Amino acid sequence: MLISKIITIGDEILIGQVTNTNASFISEKLYSIGIPVSRVVTIEDTEEALINELDDSVKNFNVTIITGGLGPTHDDVTKPTLVKYFKDELISDEKVLEHVKSIFKNRNVEMPPVNYQQAMVPKNSKVIFNVNGTAPGIWIEKNNKVIIALPGVPFEMKEMMKSKVIPMLAEKFSDDIKYVLKSKTILTTGIGESNLAELIGDVKPIIGNNKLAFLPSLYGVRLRIDVKGESINDTNNKIEEIENKLRAKIDEYIFGTDEDLPEKIVGDLLLQKNLTLAVAESCTGGLISSKITDISGSSKYFLGEICSYSNNSKFNILGVKEDTLKKYGAVSEETALEMAINVRQKFNADIGISTTGIAGPTGGTNEKPVGLVWVGLSDGSRTFAMKFMFGNNRERTKIRATYMAFGILRNHLKIFY
Repeated sequence: MLISKIITIGDEILIGQVTNTNASFISEKLYSIGIPVSRVVTIEDTEEALINELDDSVKNFNVTIITGGLGPTHDDVTKPTLVKYFKDELISDEKVLEHVKSIFKNRNVEMPPVNYQQAMVPKNSKVIFNVNGTAPGIWIEKNNKVIIALPGVPFEMKEMMKSKVIPMLAEKFSDDIKYVLKSKTILTTGIGESNLAELIGDVKPIIGNNKLAFLPSLYGVRLRIDVKGESINDTNNKIEEIENKLRAKIDEYIFGTDEDLPEKIVGDLLLQKNLTLAVAESCTGGLISSKITDISGSSKYFLGEICSYSNNSKFNILGVKEDTLKKYGAVSEETALEMAINVRQKFNADIGISTTGIAGPTGGTNEKPVGLVWVGLSDGSRTFAMKFMFGNNRERTKIRATYMAFGILRNHLKIFY
């Protein structure tokens, strides 16, 4: 069985300034071609630390991928350490040099002399071209073991993994890869992990000899399906069979798969159904609108929002009745209903949604504790509000309320339009 290892280089990761998202992306890609990762390490920016890991890599792993430390400054140790370890020398790659020069030329910036180093690569390596940056990747082989060094910048590394590294590895080890691994993640919202597990019931008849993992997050519960097959078609068929069985039990809570975003799913539905949306936010503080406008083209269906955080703005700008605020309070079903109705009418939208709640950590009472949130929806024919308790963490409450609003809107669009 082929196995791989990831080495992430960077003091910034070790001290917690940067989250190591590169390792999870690389692991997923290697897993997909049957070279699963069995070790992930993060090391400091030193020659000694990298040499120790390289000793382990060439002894125990078929593939090692290193990220970070390929820049032109003094603390970028990866390239010189690889040259020293494999007793190689640096040479200038003209194609890389022209690419680096073109990047600075396009920015209308004079290229610093230090960046000429970016075109220097180990003589006995293959160059992995980096279309998005100045640091090329490096491919080194020794005793049928592959050592690959990639930039630490995520969007550079990801493109190189997808377009270059994965195809090269699949070709290199084509005779050794005995099976195909595949994962698919089912994304759910609006239901907790234990309730979801109860609805699904015994997983054995659903997954057989494959795997199903429950992965809770602020946005909902992700269900990751892992299968192993003899071919791509075999794994695809197994994934589809398991997904269909899950959907038969929990379809109303599923909003997408893999990298789908709730805001994108909702936006696509609004576009398909030729509907427009307006939003009134209180406790979520504009987060719903921010997520919606993260999606390119959202102006086609999103008309605008009113962030009515104070009672005065709810009354003076959004038009919630003074009697409603006095009698029921800002955090109430009645206020959420009026917010949804009024924002829809003010923007002449097809649908209005609203949020009002107590994000905390202060402001709660026995009757209305911290974490209480009402989400309202109005489409002219139907108006309703739903009550939720999201706990006592302010940030989590805002995020969970935001994605609950997307879940409610998605279900409403699927059921009534």
